[in-house]
Amino acid sequence: MSKSPNSGITVSTAEVDAAESVVLLREYFAEMTARYIGRQPTDSEIESSMAEDPSTDLSGDTGRFLVARVNGRPVGCVGLRHYDEHTGELTRMFVVEPSRRQGLGASLLRAAERAAVELGMGAIRLDTRGDLVEARKLYADNGYEEIEPYSDALYADHWFEKRLCGMNSSQASRKIPRTAY
Repeated sequence: MSKSPNSGITVSTAEVDAAESVVLLREYFAEMTARYIGRQPTDSEIESSMAEDPSTDLSGDTGRFLVARVNGRPVGCVGLRHYDEHTGELTRMFVVEPSRRQGLGASLLRAAERAAVELGMGAIRLDTRGDLVEARKLYADNGYEEIEPYSDALYADHWFEKRLCGMNSSQASRKIPRTAY
């Protein structure tokens, strides 16, 4: 488990089907759906979104699911999956509304980058929507560069990548137990 310089913030792996993970993923899908359709989604619309884009590949041998906590309370998450042999794909980046603008997004990104290096990934890619302006700023501010589309994801408008090989040892090379990032 890594402790952020921001007091009380920790980021660690979690099973994607654990109760706290499911709650965070449900909130993520509710917000993404609401922002896309311009209204609060129904429970059935949230369930449909979750079923159409499952998160099962974010654990075990195929990826990692990381949860950020403030004083033990889950407040954010990010998923990392293998895109190809040497590249990871970041997904499900989310911080609950009351906990935003406190450095949690950057803490989640750093933890995902450390996990990616540990998994042998030399780069991380991601896609995001045009309306997620704050997410695009977070990625750019943390060294992610906009690239040409690498996928035909239905809702993607922007694609980013960060090469990890240039990370120094304190950022990436230290050995971290699989269950704690």
